[in-house]
Amino acid sequence: MFPYIVRRIFIMIFMLTILSIVTFLLFNAVPTDPARLTCGKTCTPEIVAANRIRLGLDQPLYTQYIDWIRGIFVGRTYGSGSATFDCATPCLGYSFRNGEEVTVLILDAVPVTMYLAVGAFLLWMLIGISSGIIAAKHHGKWQDRAIMGVSLVGYSLPVFFLGLLFLVFVIVRWNLLPYPDYASPFEDPVAFFQTMLLPWLTLAILYAAYYARLTRSQMLETMGEDYIRTARAKGLSERVVFRKHALRAGLTPIVTSAGLDLAGLLGGAVITEYIFSLPGLGRLAIGAVTDYDLPTITATVLIAAVFVIVANLIVDILYAAIDPRVRLT
Repeated sequence: MFPYIVRRIFIMIFMLTILSIVTFLLFNAVPTDPARLTCGKTCTPEIVAANRIRLGLDQPLYTQYIDWIRGIFVGRTYGSGSATFDCATPCLGYSFRNGEEVTVLILDAVPVTMYLAVGAFLLWMLIGISSGIIAAKHHGKWQDRAIMGVSLVGYSLPVFFLGLLFLVFVIVRWNLLPYPDYASPFEDPVAFFQTMLLPWLTLAILYAAYYARLTRSQMLETMGEDYIRTARAKGLSERVVFRKHALRAGLTPIVTSAGLDLAGLLGGAVITEYIFSLPGLGRLAIGAVTDYDLPTITATVLIAAVFVIVANLIVDILYAAIDPRVRLT
């Protein structure tokens, strides 16, 4: 198991290195002068030139990349002479649009997205897997048809439609909840719950529908295997057959989907955050795109990709724990 984990970690480090190079080059290859974007309409050529030197944009591209990577691990200093300022570790750049280090902007946004993603994840896993198991145990009966019918409707509804539906009826028309105004759970738990409840439900309905169908199909496929019939022939109860044999064998595709879906949401649930005015990574990324804030765009893309790569590593390790045969590949 340990050599397998070490091998996967080395692969992850290699992928992160390639990803950082591609991300940096991609956003530095845009046909726009980043120094020109650091000031408004009153920019003069002298100010642009000074900002270019201040941000290190006058250096060769490979030097800029090395400075950027070094800044992530040990911090960096912008400018020269008396016009210098420090960017603390980990330094992902400086946003002149916001007058703030990009790391600070991301650290402010990450908790919001994390609460949204984890809360929705727990809801959809609980509802989706439970519904899928019930549908599989009552295959062909009314419970199965009802669950699959509801899940089909839920899976067909777009996130923006569900979000706007909740916003218009629950908040505007019926006044069951106050208008979303994010507050930290440590400062005002009640306001936090009231703000996050509808975003959680919006994402959970969509994903729970998918996981109900996925769990049902995996359980039905697994229940037809020879070792399941052998377990029943040994006199094991149906509960033990389901829990110890069928469910564990059918977990691998569910673990894959769960890890990648959670990682995708941690990278920013753009539509949901925008609808409910949540100051998370998705909204930060949209604001950076509309303001041409290249350092923030680069950092948010990198952070989102890191979540996905790390999630892949965790999924691989869980695979090896669930199915020892995976360790041999």
